[in-house]
Amino acid sequence: MSQPATVQAAPFLGVERSAGGRRWRLADVDETMVRRLMPAAAGSDLVARLLAGRGVTPETAPSYLAPTLRDLFPDPSLFADMDKAAGIILDAIVAGKRVCVFADYDVDGGTSSAILARYFRAWGRELGLYVPDRLEEGYGPSPEAFRWLKAQGYDLVITVDCGAAAVRALDEAVSIDLPVVVLDHHLMSGHLPETAALVNPNRPDCTSGQGHLAAAGVVFVFAAAMNRLARQRNIAPPAGLPDILPYLDLCALGTLCDMSPLTGVNRAFVRQGLTIMSRGENVGLRALADVSGIGEIDSVYHATFLLGPRLNAGGRVGDPWLAAKLLATDDRGEAIALAERLHTLNDERRAVEAAIQDEATAQAERALAANPDRGIIIAAGEGWHPGVIGIVAGRLKDRFHLPTIIIGWGEGLGPVAKGSGRSVTGVNLGDAISAAAREGIILSGGGHAMAGGLSLEPHQIAAFDDWMVAHMAQFTAERDAALDLHIDAVLSPGSATTDLYDLIAALGPFGMGAPEPVFAMTDVMPTGVRRIGANHLRFTAENNTGRIECIAWRVADEPMGDLLRTGQRVGLAGRLKSDQWNGRRRVQLEILDAAML
Repeated sequence: MSQPATVQAAPFLGVERSAGGRRWRLADVDETMVRRLMPAAAGSDLVARLLAGRGVTPETAPSYLAPTLRDLFPDPSLFADMDKAAGIILDAIVAGKRVCVFADYDVDGGTSSAILARYFRAWGRELGLYVPDRLEEGYGPSPEAFRWLKAQGYDLVITVDCGAAAVRALDEAVSIDLPVVVLDHHLMSGHLPETAALVNPNRPDCTSGQGHLAAAGVVFVFAAAMNRLARQRNIAPPAGLPDILPYLDLCALGTLCDMSPLTGVNRAFVRQGLTIMSRGENVGLRALADVSGIGEIDSVYHATFLLGPRLNAGGRVGDPWLAAKLLATDDRGEAIALAERLHTLNDERRAVEAAIQDEATAQAERALAANPDRGIIIAAGEGWHPGVIGIVAGRLKDRFHLPTIIIGWGEGLGPVAKGSGRSVTGVNLGDAISAAAREGIILSGGGHAMAGGLSLEPHQIAAFDDWMVAHMAQFTAERDAALDLHIDAVLSPGSATTDLYDLIAALGPFGMGAPEPVFAMTDVMPTGVRRIGANHLRFTAENNTGRIECIAWRVADEPMGDLLRTGQRVGLAGRLKSDQWNGRRRVQLEILDAAML
């Protein structure tokens, strides 16, 4: 792909500091590339600009606009250890060995384990399941867990969405003669641990070029490798080899919820997976949608923001096994019971999260008032549940446009304080946390550029805060750039029709690496501003071109909400959404920001 759009040097429309604390920038695309993309864009200047702004070229446009597995699916043999892993597990299936999948407690882990469970079931085998408790065991396999699995009589363990860096646990597995196959996607460093096989597109010696895959994507490719090997051996279960295409709904769900970039084969996974998801064939997903009142599941929004949080709720504040069981079951009664439990836990999670967010926001405001240049938000509290601190960190990061770490500890919440962080583009939070751990400022920690986790004693928090503030002083330019809100184009309310929406939606799926277009509307009057829910606003934006319904999330008690209620003309920035109302389809603007112009 070509380089994506740059942004104007000067703030767009003069918005240096919006009500949301943002600086507006208009995408500056290569006009030559726009002209070259016009045929692929069916003559639409707007579509050509949106494509150019996402780094699409005339050569890559066909696969971007119509991604297919036929064109984009990788050769499984290009993954280090893929063929070896397939041989080990196919042998275990044929021999009837007892196999257990060890899954992470998030959606990517749950979808990955469910794909394997369904594959094994198609061979007439049941796959055991183990999901660690977030508070008691933490992330990934432990020596204790592997010893327990050995004692239960398992002959083989498959780790999914974890395991690649679990050196102590894998060494223990070797010592107790428990073969382990790792199917992971997390970054690795140092020497490869000893395993029966380790499949990870991000292991240093893997040449697959598929490091952007979520674990669910790795497992889906692995299922294809299993079928290919079975064909080579001329073996199959009585009903024939498993049809893995129906598993694409799980693959898409794991890819989206793990925020994997929607490039390459991930676009095909999600595009085709959403189509399968909309059919409601997965009993567990259908039950969760029914219990939650979601209705049809056919969009990135449904998967990421409605199903994802509910599936994650078990791992955050309840039973970490619930999501994996739900996604693997074919029993409607069991699915309804599991879905109801997850839905209830999600309500509990939201209540816990809201209380922590209020306290953390107050701490952040006090810290910034004392030192406006501190460059990072760190908030901590006794009793703050480790299962939701990552969500709160993301909320505060979005509000203050600064790297944020939230720390919680207390009785029943684990032996030490846990922290979870989210960062802004250009500030590698994982590296910073790792450096703090190396210097003994905290007990342990690490992560990647945009997120990280850590463990520390409560008495270390003050010194950690001082250390991080000093460390972040070097990222002044990056923090300043994080204030930029990139706008793709200007629309008038009257031009935001369903036809335009459909034209733009055809460029999807949108997500990480393929951002949904952001549009500005200038000189509009918010009318009928009203609060809905706890802290949201709904209103109509009008000017002489027409009107459009708008929704602004979590702003009713914020400066943006105050601006929208002033009765003055403003500029709006947001994304177009399709909405059904009284049987009629319409387009609304989901507000990201507002400013006086």
